[in-house]
Amino acid sequence: MQRRSVGHSGLQVSQLGLGTLTWGRDTRLDDARALLRSFVAAGGSLVDTAAAYAAGEAERMLGKIIRADLRREDLVIATKAGFGIRDGERVVDTSRQALLTDLHGSLRRLGTDHIDIWQLHAWGSAPLEESLAAIDTAVTAGDVRYAGISNFVGWQTAQAVTWQAAFPGRTPITSAQVEYSLLARRAEVEVIPAIRAFQLGFFPWSPIGRGVLTGKYRTGIPRGSRGAATHFSWFVEPYLETRSQAVVGAVAVAAAGLDLSPGQVALLWVRDAPAVTAPLLGARTVAQLEPFLALDDVVLPSEIVTALDEVSGGLNAGRVESGD
Repeated sequence: MQRRSVGHSGLQVSQLGLGTLTWGRDTRLDDARALLRSFVAAGGSLVDTAAAYAAGEAERMLGKIIRADLRREDLVIATKAGFGIRDGERVVDTSRQALLTDLHGSLRRLGTDHIDIWQLHAWGSAPLEESLAAIDTAVTAGDVRYAGISNFVGWQTAQAVTWQAAFPGRTPITSAQVEYSLLARRAEVEVIPAIRAFQLGFFPWSPIGRGVLTGKYRTGIPRGSRGAATHFSWFVEPYLETRSQAVVGAVAVAAAGLDLSPGQVALLWVRDAPAVTAPLLGARTVAQLEPFLALDDVVLPSEIVTALDEVSGGLNAGRVESGD
């Protein structure tokens, strides 16, 4: 698998990342082990997780697999801190205490002495300088190599990057991740311009539209899908409206003409969009993952890219500026 530099840093990752949101809940240990083996065998290196995923179980599973099956140095582990579930409610706590507590828990569950990319999971109510100082502490201690942010809007991204760059010795923000797909292009308005301006790495999550762009929901909600799961139906439902179905239909037409699956077309559109480093794919089984591992040298024709741009919200200004 081809590798890409993470923004302006010296870190390189595979051009496809493996997401672990479902690990410990919908993805069992045996399936996770098979996923990671296939991913690494294909040259994949970037694995994205979080302290909040399945209350830490995703990290715990990843740690078990690494110890038994893989070399730690073959992976670039990205995890997140500052978000969790307390008493059934989602809580964002980006205080210094909460972040460093999450970090130490992540290191223990993963069974590693360092995190390659440590990310603030969300913008919190704690002072930003306090949250960023926790990153500096973690890097100075050797627990973290690179720092990132997740789910920040454009002005928040700019503020975090600028604060860290304002004083020598602070840890630079290296990467950002937000949702981005043919069904979620809001990032093009402010977030991606900020990412490009500050030369950050960009890891889009849900590049195949929370699974909807595979076409599996065109005639209903399949049994065993995320949309049918009580704990994930809310995640899929926003993309089942009429406008989304029109985009899904266009992707299906493009896929048929290219001898690809709709999911493959949707992923390629994101992977090769301006500023993207590596989309994060949350496959739950090897059968779901393998078609995407076969795309390393596949590129969508420019005519197809333009047509998908137009049907999903208009011309991507970033492609025009970069000459794509």
